Amino acid sequence: MTAPAPRSAYIHIPFCHRRCFYCDFAVVPLGDKADAQGGPGSRSIETYLGQLLQEIECSPMGPPLATVYIGGGTPSLLTPEQVWRVLNALRARFGLQSGSEITLEMDPASFERMDLEALLRCGVNRVSLGGQSFDDQVLEALGRRHRRSDLLEACEWLHGAVENGALRSWSLDLIRNLPNQSDDAWAVQLERAVAMGAPHLSIYDLSVEPGTVFSKLEQRGELELPDEDGAADRIAATSDRLARAGYCRYEISNFSRPGHASRHNRVYWSGAGWWAFGLGATSAPWGERFARPRTREAYGQWLDQQQRDGPHSSLQKGLALPMSLEDRLLVGLRRHEGVDLLEQALSCGWSLQACSRWLPQLEDRWAGFLLTDLLRKRGARWQLTDPLGMAVSNAVLVELVEWWEELSADADHPTSCSKP
Repeated sequence: MTAPAPRSAYIHIPFCHRRCFYCDFAVVPLGDKADAQGGPGSRSIETYLGQLLQEIECSPMGPPLATVYIGGGTPSLLTPEQVWRVLNALRARFGLQSGSEITLEMDPASFERMDLEALLRCGVNRVSLGGQSFDDQVLEALGRRHRRSDLLEACEWLHGAVENGALRSWSLDLIRNLPNQSDDAWAVQLERAVAMGAPHLSIYDLSVEPGTVFSKLEQRGELELPDEDGAADRIAATSDRLARAGYCRYEISNFSRPGHASRHNRVYWSGAGWWAFGLGATSAPWGERFARPRTREAYGQWLDQQQRDGPHSSLQKGLALPMSLEDRLLVGLRRHEGVDLLEQALSCGWSLQACSRWLPQLEDRWAGFLLTDLLRKRGARWQLTDPLGMAVSNAVLVELVEWWEELSADADHPTSCSKP
């Protein structure tokens, strides 16, 4: 079945002042005094922007974009003029739909009110604010550069911009289940976020990734993380408090008030395709995921290869491998609405005979979760329950992965989607 042409693009800006202690993203720390306009790191930023615009210009063309997400790193290190150049390059290559959602990630310590106003005039209409915590001691322990006062001020600016119609929406990021975090301490964070009026909240549980400062602390026994029961209790309390405040949990980590869900992020969870540009960025315009090199030198070499040999096969409609049913279910199950197994399998090119043979095996694996209230079935759709199922979703996903591995070992099984 032919995949629809992608109408979303992710842009990666790798630069930041410093690497946070939990971060394993493709970032390039420039120092606390870095500035995109004549300051430390400005030459690195300009050189990179030239490469980024080169990649956009060499990309296969597509229909006008409905969503653009500029992430990082710290994209708000860029000047408004530099952000405008990136958006203008996308406009020249693809076009931007009327009413398109243009999101920029911003760090509270990297911009002033006048910078925000200039960015909005460039076309940015949604902001994702990397707050993480309202507690100065926690921010310091995370390796963050901003402090509580910076975050409160940024929230007030964004709230005011929505109130006066200059900004369509904004989101606040928080990290939950941090080392030594008590129930009361987390409740205070949540209350402050609600009080700031953020129409969208992205709440992530701390994940200790290899190679990070936190990973080294954990190996030395110096990182005291919450136990599983305590973590699950805080997840449940979060869902309850935000539901009472008028937020809908539309994805495992995301809560929004009506009309403020992230259109761009829903693209990822729906299984639709997207373009991506920049160091370390992962694209999947036709289903097959492709991650660009994570270092500046390797990224530059890859760009030279694209110029010489043409776009990577994953970027070309006739050559890219489609997304497997496993991947469709893994991302789709994160959403509040869940997944319809038969619908997904048929859209992936499975025959009715294959569906009848293989899908019941997954349903049998999941049947026990209906009894333990991790899953519910509404009509043909399987959904993680909120909060219990979403809190321990890995148990459900493991069964999905094991089912897929068993089927992949069978020569008669269609383990991938049919070619477009």
